[in-house]
Amino acid sequence: MSTDDPDRRELLQTLASMALAGAAPAASAAAAPPEPVPFHPTEAPEAGPAMLRPPMRQRSPGRPGQFSFLDGHWRIRQQRLRAGLGWDGFEGEASCFSILGGLASIEELRIPARRFSGMGLRLLDVQQSQWSDFWVGAASGVLVSPGQPGSFEDGAGIFEYEDQDQGRPVIYRGVWDRITPRSCRWQQGSSHDGGRSWALNWSMDWERVG
Repeated sequence: MSTDDPDRRELLQTLASMALAGAAPAASAAAAPPEPVPFHPTEAPEAGPAMLRPPMRQRSPGRPGQFSFLDGHWRIRQQRLRAGLGWDGFEGEASCFSILGGLASIEELRIPARRFSGMGLRLLDVQQSQWSDFWVGAASGVLVSPGQPGSFEDGAGIFEYEDQDQGRPVIYRGVWDRITPRSCRWQQGSSHDGGRSWALNWSMDWERVG
């Protein structure tokens, strides 16, 4: 099923509107977690094994509920690479919930220190048995489409797509790994040599608070 399908497009737009308007289930309205301790990283993050693996040529079929590990409230320690300035560390928080029997996972990400917020939307295409990861920034309210396709391999969610960067082929990759009941990690990186090497540019360590 493509993103041009009218029913799918309407679903995406509806979910985006719900999240941006704060129309989350009652579980998302739980008390806010305590104020975070300031985060001042002293070392650059290391890319995990799933980030460094070769490009995905075959994907395992997606299953409903594979993103249920995100359901709840989280505190996030983030490190993002700023061009020419090194790694920047800051705190964030997120509230996540699943709907449609685990076919969709919605994340509201908030980064007060950077005055930034947005929504992550993961959808399972039942016909294709494939997950896609979408993003909506609160500043624009525009759903970035098509989503980043991916699957879960050896306990890690690996999402990637090919594009062009100033005329050069590039592969962008996002990875969910270190998944436990109390924590997980998301990393983002890119490769300009067909996947032989990867440059990490963002790392988030998630800690459950509710």
